Amino acid sequence: MSAAPILSVRNLAVAFRQGGKTTLAVDGVSYDLRRGETLALVGESGSGKSVSALSIVRLLAASQTTGEILVDGEDMLKADEARMRQIRGNVISMIFQEPMTSLNPLHTVERQISEILTVHQGLSSEDARARTLDLLTRVGIPKPETRMDSYPHQLSGGQRQRVMIAMALANKPDLLIADEPTTALDVTVQAQILELMRDLQRETGMAMLFITHDLGVVRRIAHNVCVMRRGKIVEAGPVSEVFANPQHEYTRALMAAEPKGLPPPEDLAKPIIVQGQDVKVWFPIRKGLLRRTVDHVKAVDGISFSVRAGQTVGVVGESGSGKTTLGLATLRMIRSDGPILYLGQRIDQLGFKAMRPLRKDLQIVFQDPYGSLSPRLSVAEIVEEGLTIQQPDLSWEARRAIVARSLGEVGIDPQAMDRYPHEFSGGQRQRIAIARAIALQPKFVVLDEPTSALDMSVQAQIVALLKKLQAERDLAYLFISHDLKVVRALANHLIVMRHGKVVEQGAASDVFAAPKSDYTRALLSAAFA
Repeated sequence: MSAAPILSVRNLAVAFRQGGKTTLAVDGVSYDLRRGETLALVGESGSGKSVSALSIVRLLAASQTTGEILVDGEDMLKADEARMRQIRGNVISMIFQEPMTSLNPLHTVERQISEILTVHQGLSSEDARARTLDLLTRVGIPKPETRMDSYPHQLSGGQRQRVMIAMALANKPDLLIADEPTTALDVTVQAQILELMRDLQRETGMAMLFITHDLGVVRRIAHNVCVMRRGKIVEAGPVSEVFANPQHEYTRALMAAEPKGLPPPEDLAKPIIVQGQDVKVWFPIRKGLLRRTVDHVKAVDGISFSVRAGQTVGVVGESGSGKTTLGLATLRMIRSDGPILYLGQRIDQLGFKAMRPLRKDLQIVFQDPYGSLSPRLSVAEIVEEGLTIQQPDLSWEARRAIVARSLGEVGIDPQAMDRYPHEFSGGQRQRIAIARAIALQPKFVVLDEPTSALDMSVQAQIVALLKKLQAERDLAYLFISHDLKVVRALANHLIVMRHGKVVEQGAASDVFAAPKSDYTRALLSAAFA
């Protein structure tokens, strides 16, 4: 490690002004980062972690930024836009928190990665293709040669995040800013990605600014840590010292926060709300001039399950195993084969209009809150949209009251309901998505990685909230997650998926206590190491 820091942040302050009001998001932050080092920024959602990182590469719109941000002695706040274009993607790369909004939906994976290589390194198309294939292989994309022609929407959330990581690492940057780079990844791939980053750091000597809410990841990858709260750094130092002897009360609270308690045992006497029998979702692979089907991607391949009132079925497995596809098929958001029943009635053959009245009872919280919340609507309009459609007789005042109650239940200040999604942090946006789902008082909710964007303290709060709502309303959950600690706190029944098939299924307590398959044991070992 060199003595001179590659990144020096001095008294950084970032303020946003809207409607005559100024909000200080980052307040007097200072730190150094040297080559070969990893500095972790941790803290609750909305603490200013991402804002401080985005200010380094000048990607904050309509903000007032003061202080100094020195990269190899050059102040980024004084550089012109032409110079910043040279720096971005070459000297400094960034992995963004929400890959679906960061990847171009109109370009293939190959084109998006190759563009970086041709622009910054001048590689030929053949060399860029070979380098792209190597990058996709290194970040753990299965069958990368078949994924190069895929578009972002054809990939799972975890696969999209791995593509983002490949893009960021393409030019071997001097400084890598990683904003929650492993939140969408299952525990086994997370370990692979962290090892990959460490390998590249050893090879190139790059520095990493690592933003995360996962303290387990901080322990494994970071040399130093800064704990942020409300825009300020409340504690900083070597990871070993801070974790062994935290000085600040907030740091101690973060380290103690994790989903607590176990769900009640599986109750087979409860009525079945949703049931699937031999459900299959196969996507055709078409090739040639006539686009003939030559094979299928068997995303879900013959899965049977049932979700009972007041119960939670957890679905776990590696990224791309078919977890989200199963959830979407259950709600009839994509086509599938095999009977799917809601309260004993088959819904798999119902059309859009026939399904519409049932949408009130069948809700979903998506994995990517920024992609699922309309940027043109205020939070109030987003949460009340379902009420407007399903309960058109409600007055404006009644809808606002329901919106306020729903936001309050998930920890969002109801006074902020007229703000827009981009004004909230990633974790806050996820809470808004949960509020939208519960506002209609559904009977069944698919929760697709609902806590992946949340810091540990808020994660524990959301788990407690979901348990409370379930107990009060006898809600049935299909809970999709790669975080086995959260699953253990919520799920009564567990389905372990791999390559579209069920590897293991049974009462969650039995699977956690005595897993029968090698794959399940590997998942549990990685999660609870």
